[in-house]
Amino acid sequence: MKKTSLVIPTVDTPFHIDFEWWQQNDRDWRVHLLSSLCEEHRAVYAEMEGGQLVDFVDPETAEVQQVEGLQHILISHCARMPDFITERTSLVEAVFRTFLANGNVHMSPRELSEHLQRPADLILRTISRARVYKGIRPCPEC
Repeated sequence: MKKTSLVIPTVDTPFHIDFEWWQQNDRDWRVHLLSSLCEEHRAVYAEMEGGQLVDFVDPETAEVQQVEGLQHILISHCARMPDFITERTSLVEAVFRTFLANGNVHMSPRELSEHLQRPADLILRTISRARVYKGIRPCPEC
């Protein structure tokens, strides 16, 4: 079990998607990723089995990470579509999709605010509550 941090997050605290949270809370990660795919890939991936890993190279840092193929197509294609995040996307879903789109590289509410054009303090209040939404948590090793 993870230790709970006693540090109160600020708009500069880095957050990320905690994949262990999904496992501990019996969340079906793959189903949620499927719902985030564009129409074209939703049909293709619905038929495929999950768990196949592929190498993803971060275009900015050249860091190589192993990600599920489903996550890779989200990052490399679907997240680049103009309707992946819209002004009608809920704040929690927009933050979640932003992390998916950037390969789950940690970001602070201030950085998320720049991407989403939403107030940093609102993002902080939303993602730093006791209830964890979609595994979005402070990044302990950052």
